Amino acid sequence: MDEAFREAPYAYSRHIGMQMSEWREGYAAFDLPLEDFLMNRHGNPHGGVHASLLDTVMGYAGCWTGDPERRQLCLTLSLNVQYLSRPKGVLLKGEGWKTGGGRSSFFAEAQIADETGELIAKGTGVFKYRS
Repeated sequence: MDEAFREAPYAYSRHIGMQMSEWREGYAAFDLPLEDFLMNRHGNPHGGVHASLLDTVMGYAGCWTGDPERRQLCLTLSLNVQYLSRPKGVLLKGEGWKTGGGRSSFFAEAQIADETGELIAKGTGVFKYRS
């Protein structure tokens, strides 16, 4: 990843431990180490953790500008999450892809796997560009 495009984590992502690992045209990836405070009462990552990671990678995937001096932001209009499995490992790896859209909005899809390759969750979203 070109370090000129690496953004400092915003407060929430820093709080839960999300770390950008890749960002380019139409694609973004973030890693999230699993910590005790992210787990639900069953010892699995809380569903909101999955949703946060999916939302983040899809939003970034659609907001690439190719210019580190020109930031594009977006708002989530719709977020759908499919919970598929529990992690076998200790690191969630989220990947998001912009799948379409126009001047004012875009569509994206994403998935989360762990470092063992276990597919944990998938998602889709609709996002509106902020001016």
